[in-house]
Amino acid sequence: MSAESTEHAISAEFDEDRDDAQDAAQDSSQDDAQGAQAGTGKSVSASRLEEEGDVAADYLEELLDIADIDGDIDIEVRNGRTYISIVAEEESAGLESLVGRDGEVLEALQELTRLAVLSATENRSRLVLDINGYRAERAGDLQKIAEDAVAAVKDSGEAVALAPMSAYERKIVHDAVADLGLVSESEGEGADRHIVVSAD
Repeated sequence: MSAESTEHAISAEFDEDRDDAQDAAQDSSQDDAQGAQAGTGKSVSASRLEEEGDVAADYLEELLDIADIDGDIDIEVRNGRTYISIVAEEESAGLESLVGRDGEVLEALQELTRLAVLSATENRSRLVLDINGYRAERAGDLQKIAEDAVAAVKDSGEAVALAPMSAYERKIVHDAVADLGLVSESEGEGADRHIVVSAD
């Protein structure tokens, strides 16, 4: 892969992540659309997902060694996506530092890991990185945020704007709001992109 094509692919990766024109339907249906390809020739092969998991694990293991942080790396492939978890048997301040405030460091590390996979395989990755169960815990928090927003909209009849969050987190909230019978849209640009919940 030439330097020019690598630069173009990396640019495309970042362009997608900061695409402020993406609306709520795209936020909430992106994974569903890709999942619907399962069973067709367009689906991502299991071998490719396993390969990106191995590349990502090697990259993260090297990073942990450099940072002198202890942690075990688990890889799981499901629903057409690779999930990687870094866990420690005992509470580790080092691993907590890789999560950061509101998961900011974790999100950055996930993007770096995706770029490492892109560089090694020439394939863009949708892998999800978790550290010490942060995403699972955060998913519970996001469910509660969605429930509170829906309750507020039903009580007041007014739309409710939520705090900015990542595309991954927005999808969780979009799905939760839809399950609760209301409507949500993504608004704003870049780091300020957020969800607005309304009755219609």
